[in-house]
Amino acid sequence: MTVNLTPAQMLAGLGALLVLFAVSRFGARKAHRAADAARASARVVSLAGRVLFTGAAFTGIQWLVITHPGNPTLLLVVLGVPDLIAAHVLTRALTVTSMDTTRRHGGGRR
Repeated sequence: MTVNLTPAQMLAGLGALLVLFAVSRFGARKAHRAADAARASARVVSLAGRVLFTGAAFTGIQWLVITHPGNPTLLLVVLGVPDLIAAHVLTRALTVTSMDTTRRHGGGRR
């Protein structure tokens, strides 16, 4: 079986392969950008859920200790520990020195 192709047919086939490659690369980049955006929004929702759950747990424990008085040391601990945790979290949040990126754009050296 012999295939006889003219130069024009070979160039058309090569051009079609090149177009398919370019379309697949464009689609992969677009999908990667969409995945990055979805990950970022999921991080925010996950963080909000953890903050709400922790806040509810602290509030419930504090309410329980305040409504059943009797031990002043326990009262001070229950009211003081969340303040220490909040101070630690705020200090770390306000002293961030690096960016949360996973990819570098461009051809710069690392």
